[in-house]
Amino acid sequence: MAQINPYLTFAGQCREAMSFYQSCFGGELYIQTVGESPIADQLPEDMRQLIMHASLTNEKISIMASDMTPKGGVHTGNNVSLLVNCDSEHELRDLFDKLAEGGEVKHPVDKTFWGALYGDLNDKYGVQWMINLNES
Repeated sequence: MAQINPYLTFAGQCREAMSFYQSCFGGELYIQTVGESPIADQLPEDMRQLIMHASLTNEKISIMASDMTPKGGVHTGNNVSLLVNCDSEHELRDLFDKLAEGGEVKHPVDKTFWGALYGDLNDKYGVQWMINLNES
């Protein structure tokens, strides 16, 4: 089965955002700056502090990110959401509360018509999260 790993792009906030996600999910955070990369000499000096690649992994998730913005810049939109399926109500509520800090709750945690406990929000970086617990 294929695995989908979200790759997030930030405009200079990658280190801050990935550190925040590590505080929510735990796991190991790897960060490589442009200055530490093999292409450092090919890019302008003022880009060397930007994050070339970051990854946050634990036994259940893998999130990757960068400050390497496309032409036209990064624009927060509504076309990407990250779905997290939790193992317990405690985990769901804890994660939801952490991600909601400084963000905007779109739908508070509640029981759904599809038989799950669910809530969604935009975190303080504009990333959309859907937090779900299938009740069986």
